[in-house]
Amino acid sequence: ELEKYPDQFTVHQIYQAYPDGVIDVAKEQALVEEHENLVFQFPVYWFNCPPLLKQWLDEVLTYGWAYGSTGDKVKNKKFMLAVSAGGQEHIYSEQGEYKLTLDQVFSSFQLTALYVGADYQPLHAFYGLDTNPSEDDDVPTHQDVANNAIEYVQKLLALSK
Repeated sequence: ELEKYPDQFTVHQIYQAYPDGVIDVAKEQALVEEHENLVFQFPVYWFNCPPLLKQWLDEVLTYGWAYGSTGDKVKNKKFMLAVSAGGQEHIYSEQGEYKLTLDQVFSSFQLTALYVGADYQPLHAFYGLDTNPSEDDDVPTHQDVANNAIEYVQKLLALSK
């Protein structure tokens, strides 16, 4: 959906950019510096982000660039997660199967934003994308996906205001 708005959003797919897992740190840092907002969009992967995104965070958010006495390149940038979860929303609750909300699951991203001085924004989630749902799961329709995509774009456009 974001690719429909090339003047407003830069979509950078790190698995396509780095299929060999070798990240060009200088290129990534320059890309970050060109933008006021950072939105990390990914599927929930074992209650975390995919491995290459973790590697990206480890290698790109360096001392002296992202944090430390001279590290200010992400300071005050809006920092947000947009995730898709296989499970239904109710299982990501204190009363649900996992006993944690997605906000709690991804609290390390909020801490990362705090550590580098970024402005952490509430995450955007889409639930229920399990490829093997149970009979009582409320499986999202194509219209649900389309509606969520529109809501997501509106949320991102509001970040820049």
